[in-house]
Amino acid sequence: MQALSRSSSFPRRLAAALLALAVGACTASPATRDGAMIPPPAKDPAVTAPGDQVAVLAGGCFWGLQAVFEHVKGVKQVWAGYAGGSADTASYFRVSDGDTGHAESVKIVYDPRQVSYGTLLKVFFAVAHDPTQLNRQGPDHGTQYRSEIFTTSDAQRAVAQAYIRQLDAAKIYEAPIVTKVEPLPAFYMAEGYHQDYYRTHSNDPYIVYNDAPKVAALRKLMPELYQTETSLAEAQQR
Repeated sequence: MQALSRSSSFPRRLAAALLALAVGACTASPATRDGAMIPPPAKDPAVTAPGDQVAVLAGGCFWGLQAVFEHVKGVKQVWAGYAGGSADTASYFRVSDGDTGHAESVKIVYDPRQVSYGTLLKVFFAVAHDPTQLNRQGPDHGTQYRSEIFTTSDAQRAVAQAYIRQLDAAKIYEAPIVTKVEPLPAFYMAEGYHQDYYRTHSNDPYIVYNDAPKVAALRKLMPELYQTETSLAEAQQR
C-alpha cells in the first residue's frame, strides 16, 4: 500500500476499503475477551488546575479517532495531525512512508470538569482502536498507525501507565496491549483536507466500513458520554 502513497491523496484508504469489503468490516471495538466492556481506570485523579486540558492519542487512521472524540461530552475540539517525529517530516505524504517516526494522531482539547483524562483513555481503549495490534489498525499497516499515548504531564503518564497495567492484569483483551506511553515532543496539525473527513465524506467506503462503526459503538456502549453536536476542527490555520 505504501508504494502507492504518492500517486494520489488516499490510495491506501481506498485499498483498505476494498479489503474491508472483501473480508468484512473491521471490528468497531477491540478484541476483548467474551466481548466484555473494559472497566474505567482505577487511577484517575481530578485535575485541580483551572482551564481546559489537552490529550494527544494515536491509534490508526486519524479520521476515525477524530470522529470518535468529537462525539464525547466534555470535548471541545479535536484536530487530526502528526506526533512523534520532527517538523520537517510532518506532512501526509512523508508520514505515509512510515519512516518519519510520526504517528497519525489527534489533539483533544477537553474540559476536565466534564470528562476526565482517564475517561478519554477508556474511550480510546474501548471503541476508538485495538490496542493489541502492533504498528497497524485493521487494514492499515505501518509505524504511523501504531497505538501510542503522548502525554503532556507526569500526571497523564501515571494515569496511562497504571491503566495499561490494570487492563493487562485483568486480561481484558485476547492479546497483550502494545500501546506505547511517551512524552509528547510536539503536535503538528494535518492538512486541512484531513480535518473532519468523517463528517465531510460520510459515504466514503473507508469511513463506512472502518470508522462509522466506532462512532456507533461509542453511542451504544457509552451513551452517557455521547454528544450529537460536535465542533468543526477549524483547520484553516494550516
